[in-house]
Amino acid sequence: MLAADLIGLFAVPLEKAGLPYMITGAAAAILYGQPRTTNDLNVVIELKETDLPRLRAAFPEADYYLPPDEIIAVEIRRALRGHFNALHHESGFKANLYLIGEDALHQWGFPRRRSVPHGGLAVSFAPLEYVILRKLEYFREGGSTKHLTDIRAMLDISGDTIDRAVLAEWIARLGVQVEWSRVG
Repeated sequence: MLAADLIGLFAVPLEKAGLPYMITGAAAAILYGQPRTTNDLNVVIELKETDLPRLRAAFPEADYYLPPDEIIAVEIRRALRGHFNALHHESGFKANLYLIGEDALHQWGFPRRRSVPHGGLAVSFAPLEYVILRKLEYFREGGSTKHLTDIRAMLDISGDTIDRAVLAEWIARLGVQVEWSRVG
C-alpha cells in the first residue's frame, strides 16, 4: 500500500461511484515492482459528459477540487490526451485523471484491468504490460530514468507473469524499441 493512501483518496470514490477506471503510473509500478514514494495517483478513466454529476458526487467540493464542468467537458471531447486533476484539500495530494478517448493503448489495457483488494473493495489496476509500455513512452518523452528503474523492478518482481508476445507487439507498434533496449 502507498504511504499516503492515494488509492483510498481517489480510486475508492471512483469505484463507489461506478465510474470505470484503472490505476497506472507509479502506483501500478509499485504493485508490480518495488515500493517507492509517490505523491500522486495516475488514473485512466472512461468518462462521458453525462457522468459529471457522479464524478462531482464522488469528489465533493468540501473535500476535493475538480475543474469546472465546462473544462472537464472539453477534456472529455479530446480524442487523445484528455486530462484533468483532482486535488484533495486536506492532504494536498493529487490524482491525474487521463481520459480513455481514442488512445490505442488505453483501449487495449482497459478491458484487461486487474482487480486488487483495498479496504474491503476491489480497485482496478492497469495490466502489467500496459504499465511497462507507458513508462517506456514517458521515458522517451521526458528522459527521467525513474521510469527505467520502475520497469526493471517490475521485470524482476513480476517478469514471469508478462505476456512477452503482447509486450513485443506493442513495443514495435509504439516505436519504443530504443527505450526498451535501455532497460537491459
